[in-house]
Amino acid sequence: MDARSSRYQDVYAQWQRSPEGFWAEAAAGIDWYEKPKKIFDPSAGIYGRWFVGATCNTCYNALDRHVLAGRNDQPALIYDSPVTNTVKTFTYGRLLSEVQLLGAILREFGVEKDDRVVIYMPMIPEAVFAMLACARIGAVHSVVFGGFAAKELATRIDDGRPKVILSASCGIEGARVVPYKPLLDEAINLARHKPQACMIFQRPQCEAALTAGRDRDWRKVWENAVNYAKTSECVPVAATDPLYILYTSGTTGIPKGVVRDNGGHMVALKWSMQNFYGISPGEVWWSGSDIGWVVGHSYIVYAPLFHGCTSILYEGKPVGTPDAGAFWRLIAQHGVVALFTAPTAFRAIKKEDPKGTFIGKYDLSKFRTLFLAGERADPPTIQWAEEVLNVPVIDHWWQTETGWCIAGNPVGLGALPVRYGSACVPMPGYAIDIVDEANKVQPANKIGSIVVKLPLPPACFPTLWQQDARFKESYLAEFPGYYKTADAGYKDEDGYVYVMSRTDDIINVAGHRLSTGGMEEVLAGHPDVAECAVLGIKDDLKGEVPCGFIVLKAGVNRPPSDIEREIVALVREKIGPVAAFKLAITVARLPKTRSGKILRGTIKKIADGEPWTMPATIDDPVVLDEIGSALSARPRR
Repeated sequence: MDARSSRYQDVYAQWQRSPEGFWAEAAAGIDWYEKPKKIFDPSAGIYGRWFVGATCNTCYNALDRHVLAGRNDQPALIYDSPVTNTVKTFTYGRLLSEVQLLGAILREFGVEKDDRVVIYMPMIPEAVFAMLACARIGAVHSVVFGGFAAKELATRIDDGRPKVILSASCGIEGARVVPYKPLLDEAINLARHKPQACMIFQRPQCEAALTAGRDRDWRKVWENAVNYAKTSECVPVAATDPLYILYTSGTTGIPKGVVRDNGGHMVALKWSMQNFYGISPGEVWWSGSDIGWVVGHSYIVYAPLFHGCTSILYEGKPVGTPDAGAFWRLIAQHGVVALFTAPTAFRAIKKEDPKGTFIGKYDLSKFRTLFLAGERADPPTIQWAEEVLNVPVIDHWWQTETGWCIAGNPVGLGALPVRYGSACVPMPGYAIDIVDEANKVQPANKIGSIVVKLPLPPACFPTLWQQDARFKESYLAEFPGYYKTADAGYKDEDGYVYVMSRTDDIINVAGHRLSTGGMEEVLAGHPDVAECAVLGIKDDLKGEVPCGFIVLKAGVNRPPSDIEREIVALVREKIGPVAAFKLAITVARLPKTRSGKILRGTIKKIADGEPWTMPATIDDPVVLDEIGSALSARPRR
């Protein structure tokens, strides 16, 4: 890879010279009902809005226009489920028919433009139909990952106030069947807002009892719609209207509803498929994520379909369904040219098959690029993947809030030399600075807060759902003129970006952003716990895992091990298994500053085995020795 052969510098400079001209050119890749009156309006919204005055429809750009352009018989979506031994292919024409039908069903349930629909489903085709059907009729979808417990779902129901909830009887996690319906029922009981209807897709692995008057059987409703040949047309919406809400953890434990609009989302994602990922229309693309996360939204469902690709929907694991060759089987069977997944997946494969022996069993001749994101990709994992696959391994960095890549190595423009540990360079639209606490730009190779100059590019969130003030406070107030990423890192002398850690208490478990504050609320709710702290500690497989330190109330004479087991079960119940919370440690006290602030950063360094210095403000230095002793006495597994 030679920097001189890449078009990146020219393209990035083109954006810098004329941001509006750059995005106007990119917008030509999208079909509009009415073209924008302004490419960017700085007076609209909180920091300005993109493609103001335009009308469009996201579903039309994902499906209808491709059918009209001759892709009717091309596979659009391949559902591959080793856990149910199922492979189904949906052409663009078939996928359009399914979505037209479900759009009509939602309309009959009373769903209109701007109404919200919660989608609480496993990785099955009906979940994709649901997202696109909402987009088709102008409704706002809110996908909630199936691993979340009832309380988490309830908070999202209350915030989004959906008219309808679409769900399934169960999900399948490896060999484990997870009933969804009891979680959904409890969430609705907990929520103040009650949906008008729920439509439940019954899976044979665990059929659910339906609630009279509220629940409808998906299959029966679908069959009735087929019999009456029901359909739905695309509803024109403003480019600035919301397409979806996706909740991300907040530092207070209260989720933040990231809003994605229609116009900018389409323009940036369509641009990224060719220019960043180097994928051409008609090629087979696979994003090994879940539709409950932003990667699944952007790169399982929307971007590949905007670009006319074939997208893989995989209901399985990197190992165990059935073995560490699962990814290679899928790539070979479907002719995948590029895979986008989390480093965690490759750490799991490396652990099970360190020599990559499974790879030799499959024909990977069409496979040309591996993309990693969702957490920091450690250099040993990247180097191992390069060696066993003999393809470029591209790390890149982005967030739920941005919806697409902030910094990465643009394969489509000509890849730049890889620097291990770096996410590479900023994409057009992103002007990245490293600043200190006083908002002063830092020199090369000095760590600080990573920030992005306003305005953010198309597809980035314009606000939080019905929380403009919280949006400003959380993202714009601390560093005026910038978007705060809440990540820390540095840039080298060539502008390569190194993302080192989070700057708040969000931890990253296998690519899933989770709030330690939310977990602390659960721990503090245990009747025997006086105070607690949860922080992320290093884990070879998942990147980080939460570790809870608890101080028991005076007079508690039960064995601490009993309480620790109860706490682990409580987090699993309240937050869900996705939290991967397995370690609670009882200590006599927590290290604090003289003002009473718990020294989480120092605890984390001790837990991770990193060098640390005695904080100048510590109340009692002896407590840190006690923390070290407690950790050394307790293996992580």
